[in-house]
Amino acid sequence: MDKFGKSQSVTRIEDKRFLTGSGQYIADGDTASALHCYVLRSEVAHGRITALDIGDAQQAAGVHLVVTASDLTAAGGTNRIEANLVQNRDGTMGAAPARPILASDRVRFVGEPIVAVIAETLHAARDAAEMIVVEIDELPVKLDVRAGGETLHPEAPDNRAFDWATGDEVATDAAFEAAARVVRLQVEDNRIITNSMEPRGCRADWDGSRLHFAFSGQGVWAMKDRLATMLGVQPDTIHVTIPDVGGGFGMKVMPYPEYGIVAHAARTLGRPVSWVGERTESMLSDNAGRDLATLAELAFDGDGRITAYRVHSRINLGAYNGMMGQPIQTELFSRVLMGCYDVQTVWMRAEGFYTNTTQVDAYRGAGRPEAIYVLERAMDRAARDLGIDPWELRRRNFIPADRFPYLSATGETYDVGDFHKVLARAARTADHAGFAARRDADAARGLLRGQGLCYYIESILGDPSEGARIVFEEDGTVSIHVGTQSNGQGHETVYARFLADQTGIPVASIRVVQGDSDIIPQGGGTGGSRSVTTQANAMLATVAQMMSAFMPYLADKLGVDAADLSFDDETFRAAGSNMTPSLLEVVEMARADGRADLLDHAARATLPARSFPNGAHVAEVVVDPETGVVQVDRYTVVDDFGNLINPLLAEGQVHGGVVQGLGQALCEHVVHDREGQLLTASFMDYALPRAGDVPMIGFTSEPVPSTANPMGMKGCGEAGTVGSMAAVANAVQDALWVRGVRQADMPFTPMRVWSLLRNDPVAAEK
Repeated sequence: MDKFGKSQSVTRIEDKRFLTGSGQYIADGDTASALHCYVLRSEVAHGRITALDIGDAQQAAGVHLVVTASDLTAAGGTNRIEANLVQNRDGTMGAAPARPILASDRVRFVGEPIVAVIAETLHAARDAAEMIVVEIDELPVKLDVRAGGETLHPEAPDNRAFDWATGDEVATDAAFEAAARVVRLQVEDNRIITNSMEPRGCRADWDGSRLHFAFSGQGVWAMKDRLATMLGVQPDTIHVTIPDVGGGFGMKVMPYPEYGIVAHAARTLGRPVSWVGERTESMLSDNAGRDLATLAELAFDGDGRITAYRVHSRINLGAYNGMMGQPIQTELFSRVLMGCYDVQTVWMRAEGFYTNTTQVDAYRGAGRPEAIYVLERAMDRAARDLGIDPWELRRRNFIPADRFPYLSATGETYDVGDFHKVLARAARTADHAGFAARRDADAARGLLRGQGLCYYIESILGDPSEGARIVFEEDGTVSIHVGTQSNGQGHETVYARFLADQTGIPVASIRVVQGDSDIIPQGGGTGGSRSVTTQANAMLATVAQMMSAFMPYLADKLGVDAADLSFDDETFRAAGSNMTPSLLEVVEMARADGRADLLDHAARATLPARSFPNGAHVAEVVVDPETGVVQVDRYTVVDDFGNLINPLLAEGQVHGGVVQGLGQALCEHVVHDREGQLLTASFMDYALPRAGDVPMIGFTSEPVPSTANPMGMKGCGEAGTVGSMAAVANAVQDALWVRGVRQADMPFTPMRVWSLLRNDPVAAEK
């Protein structure tokens, strides 16, 4: 099959269901028979639990069960959530302190679960929780990413979780010694809360031998294994499903304490148990994103070409390791460390520290936005320090188009790229030539206009293998079973359209089946911009397998040689025969002949390599120096996503990603007081971007088809966020530069910008 789809913009099939209120999210399940779970959480950031009395709660009206840490282990399970670790510079592994499902002796962040109450109603569970007596002796609170302070875990002296590095330190130091110019910039990447439209939630039911666990997540298979470990049972005793999901962005990939609690309660009581987080509860307990400080250093020769790059990051992991907390700002960050620039001498060091805050884990892009943000902020500063136009500095250091495939300094093989062509298209599309006139016009009105450029590259992550199954149902419909998991991206539309293009099956007859560990035995879920690329590859393999099965059958029916049969333009054709049956017509022949083997086809396929989407983001902002208000006035994106399966949905993904990056740059910011209390625990205090904060976003495709997969695709799910943070930040810095502001960090709230313009460093930190 040499077709990859028609690359036509097709509106989403699933939107009618969602927009008419017919979606089935986790809270839409059968709650009439379900008991409700309420989690009692720590009100202090750090302390020892000296007393815990649950007696009155156990006797409260409507209460069926009160769960503590000891109950989990007494039932044969574990009171621990595992995490992935990285290897330190000295060869040892990063720290692995136990992260409890329920705290037993010590609490380490505000919102940490201590006790769970299961009752007939949520109100009854909440009332009973107020009867629980918890006494905590408070300990000193650690919030900064420096060594020292009150020790949170004995496994991590000085609270350092890891000290990781990659590259050639000796060669990099030598290059800096020999450099004509060196540029240094300290870059702050502020902590944010994911705030998916639908909060986390789960429901569990035990039938006496198996557990059915449903949750709002990004894949059923990893959760199946994690739950089995939590409960101390075999994975085949657990059935995991995912209904419709209202956004995940990485935050919903990993296990959380509530999942183990609800599964334990359902098995103990033999009744369905449900838990759905409230918004403030989510802000307290959902894994946060970003939160690191990085010193970036660029060495240049006399011609403005980079000779070496050195990075040192200090990362706030929160109180415990998130599932991917250690790898994100180390291994994943390093995948795009040098971006699109032709530099082979690099050294990166990353130190992770535990603090008395919620743990940090994956958020849209997971390490790649952080890496590109640091690099592109440093490139902009270098352009100013060297007196070179920021567009020209990037051009001067791009990897040339004739150097691909290109082995990066950190071991990634970029398959294809033409960064000069993409940047030239961005300059035209954004009207870069007209910027000076726009700036002058705003200056005449007392306003400051700035332009920011970011050229990004992203490394597609996740399992490169995926499977697909095509089933011809009795009612004439066709089911396509997929191993990915939609979180709102439009997978139903993309997969149905793709299968229709390959087979001629009408889109209206195709049903996409996902998120069920009993029906689909294996899958990689969603994350890392992998879904459409891996799933389309698997669908091609399945269609090829299906055609190889149908050819001899149809050849026998038509009385022709199988070698003379072909399938194209949605029909079978045979030399010497004027019959051109469609696939569905042949399926009905097989059904009538009792050939059940021809009604069910499955295959797996593995991508031979990763793809590397890249592109240019150009932002223009207008700053009112009297109020500090920043308005993003123009925003242009030119992306190289290779061949697009559905341009409309790709553009939508870019728009959403840009807004998330823009939100972090302008208004989103997690704030704790000195005692570790979260001060931004509601939408009254935590500012998400609104429609009025976002300009019309121009999107243009400048494809260089990938050689890493048969479709020539490059993933697009996270690209908008990877490029937008630095574009907006560089634009704000550009606007403020003429007023003498030399260091501007996100978020660019009115108070912070106003204070920077008045040289008030204390106020600017607020």
